[in-house]
Amino acid sequence: MPPLTNGSKVGFYMTSRLFKYLSMTINDTRNKFSALLNPAKDFIITVILWTYYIIGYLLFFSPFYLYAFFFSSGREEAFQKLNHRLHRLFFSLLRTIVPRVKWHISEEVSGIRSSVIIANHLSFLDPILFVSLFEKQKTIVKRDYFRLPVFGWILKTSGYIPSMTADLFTDNLIDQIKNMKDYLSSGGNLFIFPEGTRSRNGRIGQFDKGAFKIARFCHAPIQVVLIRNTHKLFPPDKFLFDTCTENVIEMELAANLEPDYESDDFSISALIAEARRLMERKTDL
Repeated sequence: MPPLTNGSKVGFYMTSRLFKYLSMTINDTRNKFSALLNPAKDFIITVILWTYYIIGYLLFFSPFYLYAFFFSSGREEAFQKLNHRLHRLFFSLLRTIVPRVKWHISEEVSGIRSSVIIANHLSFLDPILFVSLFEKQKTIVKRDYFRLPVFGWILKTSGYIPSMTADLFTDNLIDQIKNMKDYLSSGGNLFIFPEGTRSRNGRIGQFDKGAFKIARFCHAPIQVVLIRNTHKLFPPDKFLFDTCTENVIEMELAANLEPDYESDDFSISALIAEARRLMERKTDL
């Protein structure tokens, strides 16, 4: 093969530069197009998800709720199972239509039974994600939600507990859960977000005492669960899901605490500090 002439070298160089420029232009155009298209995709998927959520409650599942209300001997447990199935289908739909988001739910978390669960709180998705994991589940819900038509009736019949004041966990609350010990012994879980509100910066906030008082009242183990990245999929105070950003949502067990509640050395404050320390340590990993 004869050596390249100077003209051929220049032509080859110009051609390679042209292809590089065209490639950069195509990628730039694709990125700009995606930037315009992504909000539309977010909106469409959000509408699909919330339509399923609302219609699922009002139409698809309402006959089952009504049947359980009038004919089930264990009305509360039947409602909890229906809540579980509704939300499990919601997350199945979410995983299907938002493939960029990966889900890593530890078997240690999904296998929890007969415990008080405390977790950090990042997104509206957190509580319904717990409901999707456990057939028997209770939690504390903002009192205003119990006033909503249909939804409030389902919350009340499911045995969920209304917060009494702006302070979600008060001594008055303990009086409403005298049957909680038997409920936990039968395999149910009570999950609580001791920060009391969603974190806006991802950091662990101060813990309220209420969850730990309930655990002591029931002599129940405390499972410390860490949630990661749900706020990236559905940020606080936003209507739209962020469906176009790659994300990994995780739930893992940070600690299993089994305090000696009868010990003279037992301290609620020390237990809270230990649970918060263990959760923060996992957050930093």
